[in-house]
Amino acid sequence: MNAATQVFERPAKPSRAQPSRDSFRLQPMRALKALRRLIADKEDTAQVFEIMRALAGKAIPNGYSRLISTPEGGRIAYEREEFSVLLSDKAWLASFGPGTVGAAYRDFIAPRGLSAEGLAEESRKVADANVDAPHPLAWYGRRMRDVHDVWHVLTGYGTDALGEVCVVAFSYAQTRSLGFAAIALAGVQQFGRARNGEPYGRAVREAWRNGKAAAWLPAVDYPALFAMPLDEARASLAIRPNTIYRAIPPERRDRAAAPAMA
Repeated sequence: MNAATQVFERPAKPSRAQPSRDSFRLQPMRALKALRRLIADKEDTAQVFEIMRALAGKAIPNGYSRLISTPEGGRIAYEREEFSVLLSDKAWLASFGPGTVGAAYRDFIAPRGLSAEGLAEESRKVADANVDAPHPLAWYGRRMRDVHDVWHVLTGYGTDALGEVCVVAFSYAQTRSLGFAAIALAGVQQFGRARNGEPYGRAVREAWRNGKAAAWLPAVDYPALFAMPLDEARASLAIRPNTIYRAIPPERRDRAAAPAMA
């Protein structure tokens, strides 16, 4: 039995730290209520985690299983490093030189007042998520939460409303989590009401196609990736340019009250 298999095995008896069968049950009405609250206030990030909790289905166990099926992913799962801890280490972030992924992430979060811990705190507002549990599936869920702003950097989407919807569409292609799909569709619908001739829907579809074409990002060794030049990292991960999004004037990317995650 290898190390990765040992990590994946569940305890023999259920415990509060172990996800129950209900953890993977779809809850569409719960998601719909949270989605309505998010549309009413796109800055209410806690509703994003409510939607993700309600519609995650088997995306987390399936993703974790895929992660440990590869040698590198098995190592990452075995070490079970908390990425949010690294992302909150100012000295570690300061160690990356200009042009690297780490520097781009640092420059992305600083002016926006974003932080990995801030995102973690929002996720803890979902009462039944048990987000800090020591179980490996909970760890994988935290990993997927913590890479959100890194994916912003890698894909080149901003934190404007359209950029958030595009990152969510990209994330759906990567994870197959229905929560991402629901948020992306709601965002497209909201932008469709702007009726100003901008190709919002095409930009979101491009993001989804780019997510399908890219390497599988949940298995990336992010500490190593942070030391790479950003352009080189994007090329190695087959992340395509977001040409349609970039063609839309920045002042029009926030015209609709579309949901946001950051």
